[in-house]
Formats: sequence, C-alpha cells, structure tokens
Amino acid sequence: MSLSSTWSWPALHDAQRSVLLEVLVHGSRSRAELTQRTGMSRASLSRLSRDLVDLGFVVEGEAQARPGRGRPSETLHVRADAAQFAGIKLTGDALYAAVVDLSASVIDTVEHPLPSREVDDVVDLIGTVVADLLTAHPRISAVGVCLAGDVVGDQGHRRIVGSHFLGWENVPLADLVSDRCGLPTEIGNDVQSLTAAHHWFGAGRGARSLALIGLGAGIGAGLVIGGEPLRGAHGHPGKVGHLRVSDTGPTCDRGHVGCASAFVTIPAIERHAGGRPFDEVIARAAQGVPADVEVVESAVRALGIVISNLVCIVDVEKVILTGEGLPLAESFPDLLSSAIAEALDPAAETPSVLLHPFQFADYAWAAAVSAIRLVL
Repeated sequence: MSLSSTWSWPALHDAQRSVLLEVLVHGSRSRAELTQRTGMSRASLSRLSRDLVDLGFVVEGEAQARPGRGRPSETLHVRADAAQFAGIKLTGDALYAAVVDLSASVIDTVEHPLPSREVDDVVDLIGTVVADLLTAHPRISAVGVCLAGDVVGDQGHRRIVGSHFLGWENVPLADLVSDRCGLPTEIGNDVQSLTAAHHWFGAGRGARSLALIGLGAGIGAGLVIGGEPLRGAHGHPGKVGHLRVSDTGPTCDRGHVGCASAFVTIPAIERHAGGRPFDEVIARAAQGVPADVEVVESAVRALGIVISNLVCIVDVEKVILTGEGLPLAESFPDLLSSAIAEALDPAAETPSVLLHPFQFADYAWAAAVSAIRLVL
C-alpha cells in the first residue's frame, strides 16, 4: 500500500498494540511465536495480524516450518517506514532534533540555537522545527521532548517542575508543544528518556531490570524495574548525584562533603585537576601523570560506589554507563570493577556493566523513542 502524506497515527485497541509492540521491541516473529508469547488464540492472532498488515504497520514474510505436521507459520516484520517520530533535546542554549522511523532508526537530525530561554520562544522554535521536519517526513505521528530537569504528570500531559539549565519552573510543556505542533507530545527528563529508549531499542533491550547512569556535566540515573521505567513519586528517581561516597572528600557545588557530584562529574574532575579540560585530564591519567591519576582514580572509585548502591537497592541485572563523561569509566576498568565489588553487599549479585558509546544526538533519539512509547 502507498503511504499517504495526510496520514496520522490510528487509534489501536489493546490487543493490536500488544502484538505490534511484541514485534517492534523483540524483532520479527512468526504467528506461532506470537501466539505463545501473547497467550492469544491462533484465530485471534491471525485476525490481529491481518489488522496490522492492513494498517501498514507490519508485513508478512516467508513462512517458517514448525516442528510436527502443522502448517508453516508466516513471519511478521515491522514496516519501518510506516511512521516517523520527532525527538527534541533542549539544553540551556540549543535545540537538537532527530526523526526516527517506527524501528527507532534515526533518519534525520538538525540543530538550532535557542533564541532565548523564555518558554514561549522555545515552544515557538520547537513548533517551527517540527513543521520543517514534517515537510520532509510527513508521517511524523508524535513529538517527544527531553531536558535536564524534573518532570511530573500523566503521559501526554507532563509538565516541567524545574529545569536548572533553562531556569524553568512549573511549565506545562507537553500541552504547550502539542498545541503548537498539533501532535501528541511526551516530555521527559533526559536521562530517564535515554533509559527507556535503551530498554526498548538499545543496550538494555530484553532486560527486565536495568540501571542507566549518565555521566557528564552532572550524574543521573534511570531505572527499569519489572520491565517498566521507574518514574518515582515526584518525577525524579535516580538522583544519585548527591549520594555520599566519602566522609572526607571534597565538597560539591551545593556544599555537600564527599558526594558523587564532587568526584565524578566533568566540572568536578576539571576543578580537581587545576582547571585542565576533561579530555586532557583523562589522557594524562592514561599516561601515568601522578596528579591526574589521583583525580581520575578517585572519581572511578566514587562511580563504583554509586553503581554498587544502585545494585544493592534495586537488584538490577544490567548497568549501562554512557554520556559525555564515559571516558572516565573507560580509563581504569579494573579499578571500576574492584570498586563495585568492594562496596556490594556480600549477598548481592555482581551486575553486568556495559560501557555504551555516546553522542549528544542520543538524547534527541531518546526523546523520539518516548514519542513512540506515547502512541503505543
């Protein structure tokens, strides 16, 4: 079937969403596999498969032979070009946008400086960017926005409680962007959005529980428990930046003694190294320069304690480390492993720790994935 330029995301009932989500997140499946995984009858699954084919979301592939004498079972594949989604990452001075297809593959990116940090100006820029993207990608079905800040509210109507970098408080951003763009809009904290995106489409795919730690100008964590992202009672779970990791360590910018932010953030490392750039400090530590080795090793030990605390509290099976500050975790891997092991409760299971490559556009990708999660 041809793809219409006036197309919009259709209303799906729960059973249709369940089957589409199974194929979308877990990969191509035969009807027989889907019957087993969803618990639906063969007749119901066949009907739902036809519905999704007719809607253009999936296509049927070659039939797979099944054990025994049963008929071969057709395989369902996601039709990636069936829909697109726009993702926006906001910083204190710029907007990064990405467009993904239904398989969460990035097909376009753009960047713009913010005209100001005023809410109306930022919302207007988002509307202009989305309108321009719609010209090239007319099947954009929803918008996602993420930023460093605390987010609360119901899905599709979330608001920004506070964002330090933008200076915002109590901003109903989802409704404002949705009204401006005419599309369903989801809003999220950037690390929480990145965690949820990796859970469905990235390094955490298939995990029932995971923690993602974002390293950069700050340190934050996202959590998935029982297959669902943890949102917390007040919209800010994973606040690991001010966990105390030392009784005698330096102070952070809030005056806390020995907290994680005083050790592992890029600004903290640069400060302890006499103002040298982060990348230079990491490179000098790798060369064995004593002063820089001391700074980096202290940060790595602190990071290990943060990881072990998360594991002890929520018992996750996988930990993903990513962000602009990832070179810190890469610098002394043996030290990181030993720091985690030393701080773990004796009964705790050592988690799988994955160091995942990062580029700043990943946040815009994550915001676009949040738009996929919104409609599904």
